Amino acid sequence: MSRSARPVTVLSIIRDCLDALLHPSARYDALTRARHRAFMAPRLLGSLAAFAAFPVYLATRGAPSAIEVAAFAWLIAPILLSWFLSRTGHYEGAHVLSSLALAALIMAVAVTTGGIESFAAIWLVVVPLEAALSASRRVAAFASLLALSCAGILIIFSQLGWLPPGEPSATERGVFMAFGVASATLYAAGLAFGAESLARTSVALLSREEERYRLLARNMSDVISRHQRNGAVQFISPAAETMLGIPIAQLLGHGLFDRVHVADRPAYLTALSDAARGEVRSVEFRLRRENAGPERGQVDFIWVDMRCRPLEQEPARDAAREAEVVAVMRDVTDRKFQEQALDQARSAAAAADAAKTRFLATMSHELRTPLNAIIGFSEMIAQEQTLMLGAVQRKEYAQLINDSGQHLLSVVNGILDMSKMESGNFEIASEPFAPRAALLHCCNLLALKARDNGIDLITDAPQDLPMMTGDPRAFKQIVLNLVANAIKFTERGGQVAVAASASASQLTLRISDTGVGIAPDDLKRIGAPFFQASKTYQRRHEGTGLGLSIVKSLVALHLGELTVQSRLGEGTAVTVKLPLVYTPPQVRPSDSKIATLTPAPRQELQDQPALVKKSA
Repeated sequence: MSRSARPVTVLSIIRDCLDALLHPSARYDALTRARHRAFMAPRLLGSLAAFAAFPVYLATRGAPSAIEVAAFAWLIAPILLSWFLSRTGHYEGAHVLSSLALAALIMAVAVTTGGIESFAAIWLVVVPLEAALSASRRVAAFASLLALSCAGILIIFSQLGWLPPGEPSATERGVFMAFGVASATLYAAGLAFGAESLARTSVALLSREEERYRLLARNMSDVISRHQRNGAVQFISPAAETMLGIPIAQLLGHGLFDRVHVADRPAYLTALSDAARGEVRSVEFRLRRENAGPERGQVDFIWVDMRCRPLEQEPARDAAREAEVVAVMRDVTDRKFQEQALDQARSAAAAADAAKTRFLATMSHELRTPLNAIIGFSEMIAQEQTLMLGAVQRKEYAQLINDSGQHLLSVVNGILDMSKMESGNFEIASEPFAPRAALLHCCNLLALKARDNGIDLITDAPQDLPMMTGDPRAFKQIVLNLVANAIKFTERGGQVAVAASASASQLTLRISDTGVGIAPDDLKRIGAPFFQASKTYQRRHEGTGLGLSIVKSLVALHLGELTVQSRLGEGTAVTVKLPLVYTPPQVRPSDSKIATLTPAPRQELQDQPALVKKSA
């Protein structure tokens, strides 16, 4: 073992021995552990060194006097004090006992060696210095009063002549005084080094603790802040720069409050005020954030959840200080989007349930009526001999059966077409065709129905309509559905007008009528499957409610536009714009047909009120 390594090893052994003597309450706090070591180390080592030197003192001095025996006997006191601290962990109590023991020794020596003029009296100065290592004002004040009291007692004893005889000679007094001053100075120097060591340890531990918390605050995604009751920010962690996109300096004071949404400021201040009174509160509000992306300078709002609680303070020290609040803020905008998506999903589920109810109600009416006619008239034909049916009646019944079957077929075809469109399996067969001829053909098919209903059907199709490229079957279905709808909802004596026009790139169809019209509330839902603008069980017109929905889907598949304008009691006008040349969209293989919910823009979330709640 090298000579330079030996002191480190000895110090390590001493430190390990002292750590073994520490009370369990001091083993897990570095500063408390250092203070307990600083108390026990000099007392144990000083007492052991004095006991080791006692035989040498006897050999050179001779038989000791009574006071010398008492002084050496006192050396057991530091050992007992160290044992007391090791067993109880009462650091301040050990310092109080140490002050009492040291003062008692000083008084015993001073009384027998000259009172206040004794060399031992100088040691009274050491009593409060030793107590200062306790870092307790109460212990230091007690030690100071104790030293002053002992000095006063020695002065009184000297003035009253109560000191025992046998004072040392002038020579001995000078030697003793020199020894007292030197020993007191050395002990005070030891105390000073101990105090400096404790201070250095405290600073190092404090710096390490600050660095630990600084590292924690710097790397946390949540924002930690300290507020006054009125909302003024005294401290805010660096995570605020990432959350809000502005420097921390702009958030101090009332900078953070100025970025709170105006509608949420009362809830924000209420939560801080309640927390300052001792309650634990939680509040959700919106904060204005600067956009640091490509569109720098753009302002938007984020949702923040803030949990605040009162800051723990020492009552004696901070009685006059205003109550403060510590808060933790977290960006919950994504959670708000998820909540909105859930609300949309609930609305969609409710709409789907309502659509199912409408579908069942509509289908029960649309299917039962023709089925009853088919079954009833077929049974009558089957019993023609019993009922004595003639040829004219059989033909009439057969025609009714055929009409009911055609109606059922149209209902089923409409449902199948709608199902294909919603599932994305409806294919557009694009080919060139003449829209004027297709339009006139559809109007001719419905002219008889219009005439039977007493309705004028007017068709305006210019001769110069250009050729189109698209699905002629879908085009005819659009025209037939719109014109049939217009005829169905127009009263006798009304008029239905069909007009077509063309521009450089698109064909415009306009089907208008003078029918019953559509209420503004129902106009928003026109085009939804199985919807008709009347109560399900109070409808005056037959139909499944799929006509306009199919038209809307076919127009969308052709990349066109459909608009509906209507006034209740005055009529309806439907405008369809289709491209003259249909170009199928390019569908990538990775495209999914699964419907997803798109989060609403943050501006919609900004209109929601702030939420304040008590933390559980």
